[in-house]
Order: sequence, then C-alpha cells, then structure tokens
Amino acid sequence: MSDIPRSAVARTARLVSLPLGIAGRTALGLGKRVGGRPAEIVAAEMQARTAEQLFSVLGQLKGGAMKVGQYLSVLEAAMPEELAAPYRATLTKLQEAAPPMPAATVHSILATELGTRWRATKFREFDDKPAAAASIGQVHKAVWRDGREVAVKLQYPGAADALISDLTQLARIARVAGVWLPGLDVKPITDELRARVSEELDYDLEAKQQRAFHRAFDADPRYRIPDVLAHSEHVIVSEWIDGRPLSDIAANGTQEERDAASDLYLSMLVNAPERARMLHADPHPGNFRLTPDGRLGVLDFGAVNRLPHGLPSAIGEFLSYALAGDSHAMADGLRREGFIKANIPVNPDELLTYLSPFIDPLRHETFTFSRQWMRACATHVQDPRKPEFLIGFKLNLPPGYLLIHRVWLGGVGVLCQLGGTTRARDIVLSALPGVVEGILPDPV
Repeated sequence: MSDIPRSAVARTARLVSLPLGIAGRTALGLGKRVGGRPAEIVAAEMQARTAEQLFSVLGQLKGGAMKVGQYLSVLEAAMPEELAAPYRATLTKLQEAAPPMPAATVHSILATELGTRWRATKFREFDDKPAAAASIGQVHKAVWRDGREVAVKLQYPGAADALISDLTQLARIARVAGVWLPGLDVKPITDELRARVSEELDYDLEAKQQRAFHRAFDADPRYRIPDVLAHSEHVIVSEWIDGRPLSDIAANGTQEERDAASDLYLSMLVNAPERARMLHADPHPGNFRLTPDGRLGVLDFGAVNRLPHGLPSAIGEFLSYALAGDSHAMADGLRREGFIKANIPVNPDELLTYLSPFIDPLRHETFTFSRQWMRACATHVQDPRKPEFLIGFKLNLPPGYLLIHRVWLGGVGVLCQLGGTTRARDIVLSALPGVVEGILPDPV
C-alpha cells in the first residue's frame, strides 16, 4: 500500500464491506448449522473471521476508520465477556500496528518535509521499518544527529481527505456498529472527531502541545514526556521512549505492574488540566508506556482539550455533594451547569441513585477497577425495571463538558482493562478544583 486509499467511493466500499462480510458469514454459519456442525463452533469461527476483517479494513483505511477502531478498543471493557472476547485482541492490535507505508513513500515524505538530504543532515541512523502505526501517521525509530534516539512521526499521504471521507461515511453507517458492539452509538464519536480533524492533522500544533506537556511534567520523576526536537506540517521528531504499552500490561502484567500503571495513569488524567492547562484527549493504551525505571511515558498529543482555567470547579462540587449524600445540592449544581435543562423535572434522590455506582471508587481508600465493575455500571443505568432508569434520558451533556466526559469515560475503560488497585479517592479529590472538604465523609 503506497498511501491511504483516497477515493471516497473506494473507502466507502471497504467500510460497507464490514456489515456485508458479517451478513455473509451469518448466512454461511446458518448453512453449517443446518449441515450438523455444533452452534458453538460455528459461532466461534464467525466471530474470529469478523474480528480479523475488522482489523484488516479499519487498519488499511487508517484515517477516521482506524481511529474509531481505537476508541472501540478502549470501550470494550464495558461489553459482556462473551461479546468482547473475540474482538479484544483484534481491536488492541489497532492501538499498536496497522499495514505500513512502503519505505519509498516514507523517504519521499521526509525529503519534502526535512529536505532532500534529510538522511545525511538530520540523522545518524534511520530504520525504514516502522516501529508503530497510528490513525493518521506512523512512527519510525532513528538516531538524531546529536546521538539521541528519536521517534519520527510521519503523516500518511492523503490523511486529510481520508479523515473527512471516513468520518462522513462512518456517521452514515454508524448503525452497523451495533452488529459487533451492541449498545455503542458511533455517531457522536464521529461527530466529535469531524470537528477536530483540522487540529489533529496539524503537526505544528501537535508539536506545540507536546512541548507544553513536556514542560509541565519534566520535573516530575513519575513521568516521561518526550521533548520535540524538530517538526514540520507533516513530521514530528521527538525523543524516543522505551517501555511496555499499557495494552501489554493489561494483557500480561503482574498485579504490581497493573497497580503502579493505574495510579500513574489516573494521576496524569486528573492533574494535566491544572499543570499543562490541557487534557490529553486520546486515552487509548497505545499512547502510554511503563518505562523500565517505573515512570509513565506519554505519547501522541494531536488530540487535546485546551483548558486555560483548568477543569471546571463545578466538577469537584458535584462529587463532594454526591459523596456526602446531599442529592438536592448535587442536582442544583448539575442544573446550573446545564446537565439538567431548566424545564426538565428530575427527582434528586433518584438522580443520586442513578449516578452512585460511578462515584463508588471515591468512597474507598483504595479501589480496584475491573471489567466486572464497568459492566455492572452499564447494566445499572440500562435496567428498565429500576425507577431511576428514565433519569438517563433527562440528562444533557453541555458542549464544554463533551470532551472531558469522553476522555474520562475512555480513561475509566483503560483502568478497567488494567485491573489495578488504585488510590483513586486521594488522587482524584486532591487534584480536582472545587472540592468541598468540610462535607466529605470518611472513606469506607
């Protein structure tokens, strides 16, 4: 593959091949069952083939299609195990790898962006084989002219057209996601991505954001954020970070590694808005590494939420009143911020009951995030037998909180994949503005 397939017709055809492929395998599976093959074996074969097609199509298309796949890989923790298991490994591959660009294409990009003598003037060594792939670019390992190991991130040719095409088409066929991820609405994700396409394609802006994070955390011995050495519109050269991706720790890590990674990850998530005045807005595990010396390495700053005043202090207030059991004060604050529209009646006690499972991690001295807990939360808010079920239909998400909500949801998904025991209460409440200390109950 020389670059991203650019034709909207071609890209749409590949995206549509996902539901068509699933339908075809369903018909084939039915035929096999009629022929006497056990249903369990047929189902397993179909799920494996569907998962492989998911990786192939989204990975080759890259662009918005691959990015949506990466988001799905974060949120799989909320799915029932029998649905999640066939896709977990396949979706995780989208976080770390995808079909690469040929070396000739890579060399052409570098010649355009860094000069025709880029290899002689910029690098001592350059590995033509990519070290990692992302939604709109891939990364190569190299040695900079001063001897430092560096990561060279290159944007795929045609990435802009591909993103626009994918996000438009994915919005139209979002209902297809229900075939392999029941209950997940892809359309709001694609709407948000479309609004941020121009920023993620701007590597000059990304380099500026990465440098800001580097300055904010450079003195903190718990973190390793690579500095940017050079950049252009389509290339970023930054310091190389060795380490194990959180996806590997989630799959193979010891409990000690899971605990350490979870504490570091959560702390970064809630402290960055105050220290960097930005929120890292691409929380999937492939963007984080546990380094050999025990630090958390953070990568990819193309998607951030700029928060010049930090997180809204109202968040700390909501949580304080919720933890204290003051449902009326909590509901009043949510209404002031626009989470409940003025003309919508809501029972405060039912609202607190509805939200209670989500704040449970902050009631304890330590808390173990798990897939089981996340699935229980999802089941809780989707149970029509409960009187608070309709609360979810009455809540609104103000535009200013949209990205914060999405990042925190994704972050919790990562924590549940890690399965670590964290000091969530201390980490979160010590970082959030607006916490009402005098009313907080003791941890249970």
